[in-house]
Amino acid sequence: MKKLIGTTLSFGLVLSFSFGSMDTAEAKTKTFKNCTELNKVYKGGVARSSKVKNKGGKTKYKPVVSSSLYKANSSKDRDKDGIACER
Repeated sequence: MKKLIGTTLSFGLVLSFSFGSMDTAEAKTKTFKNCTELNKVYKGGVARSSKVKNKGGKTKYKPVVSSSLYKANSSKDRDKDGIACER
């Protein structure tokens, strides 16, 4: 009985790790055409890291922090402060 429970739990853990890694591997980072499209989804823009400070002045919204999303849309960071399309 103990062997069966141990085997079942081990099998469950292996399955959960394999499905969890599939989700991250399948997730794609979206590249937006322009800042208008990006701001429809992320109102405050996208920041490279949580330590980045806005150099452009006062903003209305807080940016979402995602390094992979920032890398995909880094061309939209006109003032090169580490936040793309800040508003």
